[in-house]
Amino acid sequence: MLLTALLAASVVVAVTIGPAPIAPSDVFASVAAHLGFGEPTLSPIRDGIVWELRMPRVITAAVVGAGLALCGAVMQAVTRNTLADPYLLGLSSGASVGAVVVIVLGVGLLLPLAAFAGALAALVATLGLAMASSARSGRGARFDPTTTVLAGIAVSSVFGAITSLVIFWSATGDSYREILNWLLGSLAGTDWTSVAISGVALVVVGVPLVASARTLDAFALGEAGAAALGVHVARSRVLLLGGTALLTGALVAVSGSIGFVGLVLPHAVRLVTGPGHRALLPLSALAGAIFLVWADTAARTLFDPRELPVGIITALVGGPVFAWLLLRTRRTA
Repeated sequence: MLLTALLAASVVVAVTIGPAPIAPSDVFASVAAHLGFGEPTLSPIRDGIVWELRMPRVITAAVVGAGLALCGAVMQAVTRNTLADPYLLGLSSGASVGAVVVIVLGVGLLLPLAAFAGALAALVATLGLAMASSARSGRGARFDPTTTVLAGIAVSSVFGAITSLVIFWSATGDSYREILNWLLGSLAGTDWTSVAISGVALVVVGVPLVASARTLDAFALGEAGAAALGVHVARSRVLLLGGTALLTGALVAVSGSIGFVGLVLPHAVRLVTGPGHRALLPLSALAGAIFLVWADTAARTLFDPRELPVGIITALVGGPVFAWLLLRTRRTA
């Protein structure tokens, strides 16, 4: 409840911050008018700043942060790898290929669709490689966590090389700057369409992931322990990995590759809640939403009129925080 209230307050306050001063009352007045609960009281310019510029960006930041943190917590449980994050299966690299190609071709309007298609291509390649590797080793076509992680690293390297080749061969001028901005993760230019894409993905995929808390708790006991508790291990792993990949692909399509949110936030929340996923999953999502709202607010205001890609802020904050978490865990182990 506290984190929910803090998230709502963060959204309102973040909308008020920027070159043009906006009062919290202006935010409520604009939202109420657009939702049909009152007559417009703001000037068209101020209303546009709230409703068309800042509000969709802040909400997108909250949704993307929630989704990435949730996906990180799920990936760490499914792979039993505390260093896992939403991009472990090569999704970010695949999305980057799709995004870079459409930017170079000058059809940036297709960027979300191309990025999502690239993420799905990377997922198919990773899972296919993992199954083929397991089959050749005589274990049958199944999803082994270690093999899947290694396949994701291989696919990520290949797609990363393709992205670099396209940039080196074709990117010039404005397209190069746009590509760099996207690769570093940016919420600049997000609109209500971005809110719709990420929001629908979070509801349709994220809610079932949160509901899988019992299954994820069982995975902590290993395959034999999970099976003894009645969990269909192979099917559950496929559904969880697939759901995480779909949600991550949709989020990356609107925000670019924003690092550390899915890695650090689940660790930080786990220190407070413990390993139980019934509390860990929703609280990680809320913490991720709050974190990215303020990280993006810092990215667009700290060096005004210049704007940093939000991925730089998350890395500058997330790296030291993760190092501190590692040291704290070592001391308490």
